[in-house]
Amino acid sequence: MFRPLAFAFVAASLLLASCSKEGGSQPDASAPAAKVKLGFLVKQPEEPWFQLEWQFADEAAKKLGFDLVKIGTPDGEKVLSAIDNLAAQGAQGFIICTPDTTLGPAIVARAKAKNLKLLAVDDRFLGADGKPMEDVHYLGISAGKIGQSVGVALFAEQLKRGWQTDETGVLAVTFDELATARERTDGAIEALTSAGFPANRIFKAATQKPEIPAALDATNALLTQHGDVKQWLVCGPNDNCVLGAVRALEGRGFGADSVVAIGINGTDCIIELEKQNPTGFYSSVLLSAKQHGYQTCEMLYHWIKDGVEPPFDTRTTGVLINRGNFKQVLKEQGITH
Repeated sequence: MFRPLAFAFVAASLLLASCSKEGGSQPDASAPAAKVKLGFLVKQPEEPWFQLEWQFADEAAKKLGFDLVKIGTPDGEKVLSAIDNLAAQGAQGFIICTPDTTLGPAIVARAKAKNLKLLAVDDRFLGADGKPMEDVHYLGISAGKIGQSVGVALFAEQLKRGWQTDETGVLAVTFDELATARERTDGAIEALTSAGFPANRIFKAATQKPEIPAALDATNALLTQHGDVKQWLVCGPNDNCVLGAVRALEGRGFGADSVVAIGINGTDCIIELEKQNPTGFYSSVLLSAKQHGYQTCEMLYHWIKDGVEPPFDTRTTGVLINRGNFKQVLKEQGITH
């Protein structure tokens, strides 16, 4: 039986449904999308290298128009807390140089739980099996090749100075707990031995931390065992390890005429290169903080905004700087003006 009242109710319902589709209660397609927000987490925010990464990250944020949140995360607890903080702020992703590479699985799990895209920089994550996590997007240096460039430069300087091999030793400050550090020193040693420097004249000083005081202590312990060496070629995983070795050598009377030390990073040695009188710290391989700070942000931004996923493995190289060219190179790299 036809019921006018029921028909009127259905018609009214359909009319309301139509209005709700066309009215202002639905999201406005013309409204601007939410602004991209990224985090940039570093393990040692006080270090010049990480300050530069942040500087170039700021440049990327300004040019591309995203919000950047910079957080120092020196330990695992602060890393996880920072990830939670970023999620609470509405961030869509973050870049991190982890304070401990074995935190990789925990960082990945927390990022997934918070729906944040992730890009590792500088130090590559290690999985539970101790192997690199190749399924995590990463930008880092070609550590082995950079180390090889140090070895080649050391050998060339020995030849230039006419130092006899039987009076010369290689002092390699090592920090094998970190894969990229190990690859750097291994690369330098490989280049030296390939060039003909005898392996039995290469001596390793294992440091507890990749910093000046620890490297100084490790070098002093080694020097007591090799009093016959008249000239030293010095390498290590970073500028600070090499500077620690140079300070220890100076304490035993070795100066610029008997030491050729080459670092890696190029940012922690500027004061050394600016000294009026040369020291045993001869040069360094300047890494590209701009690529590590700017390019990582650019990659993550386009991944979030445009769906352009970055490569899983991106590597950078460096340029050799010394007292003669460092000011010009720093300017060219955008570090100084």
